[in-house]
Amino acid sequence: MRGISLPKGGVSLAEIREAKRILRGVIRKTPLDRSRTFSEMTSSELYLKLENLQKTGSFKTRGAYVKIHSLNREQRGKGVVAASAGNHAQGVAYSALLLKTKATIVMPEHASPAKIDATKGYGAKLVLEGRTFDDSLRRAIEISQEEGSTLVHAFDDPKVVAGQGTIGLELLETEPGLEMIVVPVGGGGLISGIAVAAKSTNPRLKVVGVQSKAFPAVHEALRTGKVKLIQTGDTIADGIAVRGPGKLTFQLIEKYVDDVVLVDDDEIAKAILLLLERAKVVVEPAGAVGLAAILSGRIKVKGIKCAVVLSGGNIDMYTLDKIVAKGLEKEGRLLRLRFTLADRPGALREIIDALAEVNANVVDVRHERMGSDVPLGRAAVVVSVETQNPRHTQKLLTRLARADIRYQRLG
Repeated sequence: MRGISLPKGGVSLAEIREAKRILRGVIRKTPLDRSRTFSEMTSSELYLKLENLQKTGSFKTRGAYVKIHSLNREQRGKGVVAASAGNHAQGVAYSALLLKTKATIVMPEHASPAKIDATKGYGAKLVLEGRTFDDSLRRAIEISQEEGSTLVHAFDDPKVVAGQGTIGLELLETEPGLEMIVVPVGGGGLISGIAVAAKSTNPRLKVVGVQSKAFPAVHEALRTGKVKLIQTGDTIADGIAVRGPGKLTFQLIEKYVDDVVLVDDDEIAKAILLLLERAKVVVEPAGAVGLAAILSGRIKVKGIKCAVVLSGGNIDMYTLDKIVAKGLEKEGRLLRLRFTLADRPGALREIIDALAEVNANVVDVRHERMGSDVPLGRAAVVVSVETQNPRHTQKLLTRLARADIRYQRLG
């Protein structure tokens, strides 16, 4: 199958190799790191492809640059327009800056503030339109028709797919013995490009995609054989919140991808927290879905050499803070305890002493003197406490019970 290609309108291995040549010196060849921690957790040889370290913070610069590079002088003179939840926006804006082309980016109204600011920073004109990527895409098409500018589609374009496929070439150059590649899936540009590159080089290698349960368009299309726009859902993985794949990308996925599985937001959040704690890597929700699927057991990797593409790291600090807090709370390592005390100096001392005795870390203390459930002469105190693990948490609760300190556990 070496050199395999699709019929006209598809993407060939030769085109992906040409995209790699175009991108030389423009993008980073990101690391492929073997994770000892995740390998031990999954009884596999697990590698992390760190596209979160790519320029603009995600893989999207690859496809965007290749597409804009393909335009002639007249087309570049009229500019480009793109729709994106954030990462493609930055990829297009950055690529347009390098290639001296003006760019207009349409993003959903509730796009990540971090991604909005970064896109502006590359000099692009920004338009906020609609609730979802599809809403933004409709407006981008209108702008393209009105201004004569070129639409740089986020995924359904052979040049974009070829650019993303260069990740597949890098993976196999670094680790030729890979047996599986796990890839996030939104509209399908990333996985289709990687799959063409990987399967054309090694037909036995498995390529598995991962989607959010809230946006399972490709998963459902493969199951039913029909591409339909799904109803919108809610997910923290905004980067893959796409209602349907492209015609080109679904054609490629059907031909080359072995399976697509689904994960929920809790599984994604757990993967992000583990990446932070154990790998010291910051990954956005859409970029963490592949690892989430493996850690949750939805993809079996025991005994094999597997690479997971961490597709982006553009996460705003507010979202990251919530994910960390909720993740620690779910693991029993962050507790919010509510005490009702006499409203007098020193009343909190007994509680603080109990916490200190078991080496629990007090993160926050909040007093509440108002409210129908707070008696006159009393004060409610909510203490946020961080522990090392569930055993440490139980030790703390046992200490409070032994001192007959009554509390309500919140959350």
